[in-house]
Amino acid sequence: MGHLYYGTATESIQIPDRLLSHLKVVVTTKLRRSESFTLSWTHVDGTPGRSTLWLQPAIPMRFVFDSAEPETLNATVLKNMADMASSSAGLVVDLHVDIPTSEASPRVSPSRTTAPARRRSLSVAA
Repeated sequence: MGHLYYGTATESIQIPDRLLSHLKVVVTTKLRRSESFTLSWTHVDGTPGRSTLWLQPAIPMRFVFDSAEPETLNATVLKNMADMASSSAGLVVDLHVDIPTSEASPRVSPSRTTAPARRRSLSVAA
């Protein structure tokens, strides 16, 4: 189980390592482009409800993984997450769902297009 620390909070948000690996790629890509967005999830610790964070480049963030080995990333999941993060609803993650390993690529990088930043999407580098 990984941990996401956001802002000055001392408590972390617990997120499975595989999901956190995908989330890290999408979040860092968007924030590197100075694109703010929301991240939402339903609580899994027994408390009812859901939480939403406003993610923006000025707020510190730290990703801590339980495993020392990096996860293999699923390009389809990355694209879907990036598209969702760019929507008005923001990125909504389900902490209970396992990310499939099919269509995986060990190396994923943002595309290098000349289109405006808001139209860029994640692509798989062979």
